[in-house]
Amino acid sequence: MARKIALAILVLAVALGAFVATRPDRFRIERNAHVAAPPATVFALINDLHRFDTWNPFRSEPAPGVTKAFDGPNEGPGASFAYAGGESGDGRMTIVESQPGARVVLKLEFFKPFEATNQATFTLTPENGGTRVSWAMEGENTLMGKAMSLVVNMDTMIGKEFERGLANLDATARGITPPPSASAQADAAAPAPAL
Repeated sequence: MARKIALAILVLAVALGAFVATRPDRFRIERNAHVAAPPATVFALINDLHRFDTWNPFRSEPAPGVTKAFDGPNEGPGASFAYAGGESGDGRMTIVESQPGARVVLKLEFFKPFEATNQATFTLTPENGGTRVSWAMEGENTLMGKAMSLVVNMDTMIGKEFERGLANLDATARGITPPPSASAQADAAAPAPAL
C-alpha cells in the first residue's frame, strides 16, 4: 500500500513539474500614468536614485537591521542603490541607460530571499502639458517564478505597486509628499529589539 501511495505521489510530482515547465520563460509587467509635470522634472526624479527613493513604492524607512547604500555617481548610468534586511530582502538596482527627458533603464538584482536579475524601464512621453510615464519590468521566469505563478498573479501584485509608485511620482513631481510605503509602516509599527 505504501508503495502505491509513494508511486502516486511521484507521478503527481512529475506531472506538476511538467506543467510548471510549460509556463512562459519570460515575464513583463507594465503600468503607465499621466504625471502633471514636464518630462525634465519627471526624468530628474527617476534618474537620481536619491530622489527615486522619495516616491518609490518599495522604499522603506531605516529600521533595525535594514541597511541602504548609494554608490557610483549621483545620477545616470552607474548610479547604484543597494538594500539589505527587512521584508524586502537583499538587492541592488543600477542605472544602465539614461536618455534625458525620455528614458531610464535599471538593472534590478535580487539576492534574497530569491535570486533574480530583471530590467525596469521608464519611458517618458510628453502628454497634455505633462508626461505619460510607462514603468515596465521584465525578466526571465525562473522555475521558482513559474511555480509561484500557479498560485500568485504577479502582474496584479506587482502592478498594484507600480500604480502606487506612479501616483507617488505624480505627487512628488507636484511637490506633495507621498504617504510612506507599506513596508515603512510595518517597520515603524514593529517594536525595537531589546538590547
